[in-house]
Amino acid sequence: MKNQYLEEAKRELINGHAKKRHPFRYFVLATNENGQPRQRTVVLRKTLLDSSLVIYTDKRTQKIKDIQNNSEFSALFYDSKKLLQIRIEGKAELITDKEQIATYWHTVQQESKKDYTTSIAPGTPIINPEELSYDTNENYFSPVKLVPNTIEYLRLNRPNHLRVLFTRIDDDWSGEFLVP
Repeated sequence: MKNQYLEEAKRELINGHAKKRHPFRYFVLATNENGQPRQRTVVLRKTLLDSSLVIYTDKRTQKIKDIQNNSEFSALFYDSKKLLQIRIEGKAELITDKEQIATYWHTVQQESKKDYTTSIAPGTPIINPEELSYDTNENYFSPVKLVPNTIEYLRLNRPNHLRVLFTRIDDDWSGEFLVP
């Protein structure tokens, strides 16, 4: 019975990248910077067969530094129409295989590729946003793989909310109901 909720969560995550307007397309990713949580909204680019998630970023961002120092992450997805929350925790991995990077780079829309070519790093103070320059000969594109250790499913519903925590053990998932 619990597995149906895990399958639903996986289906929603796949729809998050497959359907442009799906509420899981944009989600909150939290990393750790020197013991302090750092959150930001990111775009779900791919859900892999093992339920790992792929996001894209500029390799000069703080989130890359955070992951290099502490690979633990937390991700939060919410669908306000279905009153469904999915919380995922696990380890982030920087994708370094050149072929894999090239494959993902090929999926980036042409007008979005410039986002990974700014002449200075994201987060750097600037005086005027209009003066931002791009180096189209160089890109700082970095796909990141988020490998889940836990997936928590929470459905708000009356008369009873439903909460299930799934934990990965090797390649298998084990679930237990929790008090919502």
